[in-house]
Amino acid sequence: MRINEVQFSDAVPVDGYGPGFFRAGGVRHDGAMLMAGAGPLAWDGLDDAAALLALAGEVDVLFVGMGAEIAHLPADLRATLEEAGLGVEVMNSPAACRTYNVLLSEGRRVALAVLPV
Repeated sequence: MRINEVQFSDAVPVDGYGPGFFRAGGVRHDGAMLMAGAGPLAWDGLDDAAALLALAGEVDVLFVGMGAEIAHLPADLRATLEEAGLGVEVMNSPAACRTYNVLLSEGRRVALAVLPV
């Protein structure tokens, strides 16, 4: 099997995660985290729709990690994001981090909003 190192150019991938934290660009972030191509942004969790809406027009798809288990995104939040033109994919946080990294490595316009595991 041939293994190639993934190149992220100017984008910052998620390096890892654990109980209550995420690591991006070698820096630990406690609690919920919002990532766009250039790196982590402030996010206060599901009640902070404004930070997510600020991504409209910048990204095509927002991956939302709901923690250790898959859960539904609140219907009003999903509707607000979709009305703003954001594609929303909800999954557990580990899967959201992996999917974000893969699409980011392909140069896609993606963002990640994750709740800790």
